[in-house]
Amino acid sequence: MASPELTSLRSPRVTAARRLAKRSFRGKERRFIAEGPQAVREAVAHRGSAGPTLVELYATPDAAERHAELLAAARTAGARVFTATEAVVADVCDTVTPQGIVGICRFLDSPFEGILRAAPRLVAVLAHVRDPGNAGTVLRCADAAGADAVVFTDASVDLYNPKAVRASVGSLFHLPVAVGVSVDKAVAGLRATGARVLAADGAGERDLDAALDEGTMGGPTAWVFGNEAWGLPEQTRVLADEVVRVPIHGRAESLNLATAAAICLYASARAQRAPGGCRNVTSSE
Repeated sequence: MASPELTSLRSPRVTAARRLAKRSFRGKERRFIAEGPQAVREAVAHRGSAGPTLVELYATPDAAERHAELLAAARTAGARVFTATEAVVADVCDTVTPQGIVGICRFLDSPFEGILRAAPRLVAVLAHVRDPGNAGTVLRCADAAGADAVVFTDASVDLYNPKAVRASVGSLFHLPVAVGVSVDKAVAGLRATGARVLAADGAGERDLDAALDEGTMGGPTAWVFGNEAWGLPEQTRVLADEVVRVPIHGRAESLNLATAAAICLYASARAQRAPGGCRNVTSSE
């Protein structure tokens, strides 16, 4: 087993990596941290306009032995690979119990204009989402539902927050994500592509089940999701074509944001793939 190359918490490389826990340093360096073998594996496979997304990889000797193929793939992809002590990896990671492997990645967000040019058919807009765990989970749900893009507005949490990256479980690397877009610009731009803009809110006038039964969900759609505690402000609600609520048939007071987002996105995905929908399964995409 190879001896660790990075052993000091004070080394310039480790110090620089540790600073990426702060948003200001992430923005300055345009780098972020991806923890664990799953996220690193996705980063290895991803390539952006600036080149390979994974820049550096640190692994404990045990993790390097367990994931030898992943380290070899990272080297082939152009990343610098280092073995490191458990203390070094723990110092760089945000989790209490790191998995022994962590990657330093280039920013990979997409220009909003590029997303619009692609005429997306299903988009999740995080308008006022502040909790990084929820944001990453909504991104994961959008990926699973087959969405074409996700938009993080300037009123939402940082896409590259370590908790958001971790909660996305690799989905961050799977679909275009725009950041820093104003809510007004996001809604106007997506509507101009022909998308119907639906705001998800527990106090919505329209019932999601009714909308599905009426067959009005099969076209291009942009879902706007709000804050975990207070939903969408009125100035955002009025921008939408409709405000839709997920029906609660039991006695629960409300739904978690990510749960509601998953229901809404899957409702659109199913409607779009039904006969007559914009993703008709009988036609090629």
